[in-house]
Amino acid sequence: MATYDFYFTRLTYESGDWDVDQRMPSNVLNSLVEYTTLRVDTAERIVALADPKMLEAPFCYLAGHKLVQFTPAERRNFERYVKGGGFVFVDDCNHDIDGLFAKSFEAEMARIFGPKALHKIPNNHRLYSSFFHFDGPPNTAVELNGWGDDLVHEYLRAIEVNGRIGVLYSNKDYGCEWDYDFRNKRWLAVDNTRFAVNIIQYALGA
Repeated sequence: MATYDFYFTRLTYESGDWDVDQRMPSNVLNSLVEYTTLRVDTAERIVALADPKMLEAPFCYLAGHKLVQFTPAERRNFERYVKGGGFVFVDDCNHDIDGLFAKSFEAEMARIFGPKALHKIPNNHRLYSSFFHFDGPPNTAVELNGWGDDLVHEYLRAIEVNGRIGVLYSNKDYGCEWDYDFRNKRWLAVDNTRFAVNIIQYALGA
């Protein structure tokens, strides 16, 4: 049986619309193969948040546009995973801090971890230098086009456990930004998936 250093797990949940940005994972996985020496499983794994199998994942991705309302089982697994040292990257596909996904997901985080757990992280956080160097979160085309709340979000937010990010939360819609066939990357002046490599390297303890 093949041994991997990393595999990409997308979390499904009963509410909302989890099945978004379908080409994004293969693009990100291609970048890990291209830039790192990690042994990467190039197949996306889709696992229900309520399934105990998600507790074994090195990294989880959760995204959507609509209402997020976790079931008790989903809530228990999310809390157990994060407090146990897991890493969840959560991306708001509406890129709208007043949108339905943002409001409902943030309410779930407050319910699980407390009202002040989700906070802005500084733009010199170790996340931004875990592989490539960034001066903060890269902007996305959807922000610059003025969709969503018409704002460019100059920060990311996180929930930290014992000084380490357990939930990285973005309103920048990186999922849409990275949702293209990886073979089209050659047309970009700068590969915009490089920040995904930073996120995953940080999640793995870099």
